[in-house]
Amino acid sequence: MTLATELRRRSRQVALPIFGAIVLLYFAYHTIQGDRGLLAYMRLGNEVERARDTLGRLRHDRNQLELRVSRLKSGSMDLDLLEERSRLVLNRVRDDEVVIFLPTQQ
Repeated sequence: MTLATELRRRSRQVALPIFGAIVLLYFAYHTIQGDRGLLAYMRLGNEVERARDTLGRLRHDRNQLELRVSRLKSGSMDLDLLEERSRLVLNRVRDDEVVIFLPTQQ
């Protein structure tokens, strides 16, 4: 047998396993790195967790605002809160109060 025929015969025996290994590596890579791979799944899980935290904070803020609004309704008006809001909106103070101006933060 010549060297060329021996190489041709062995290359046919090796070609299918090499092709199979390449296909397996391709799918393994995309299982981890792909758009729907494990890393993308973990990244989306972190985003969902951050969104849930933000939602919790926003719900808390909304509940606080709803509580303040309910105190200003005519049936159960909180006079201290009404006075605070009217002073803030009208820029008024009483004669016995001292106003301290602080620099604005930007």
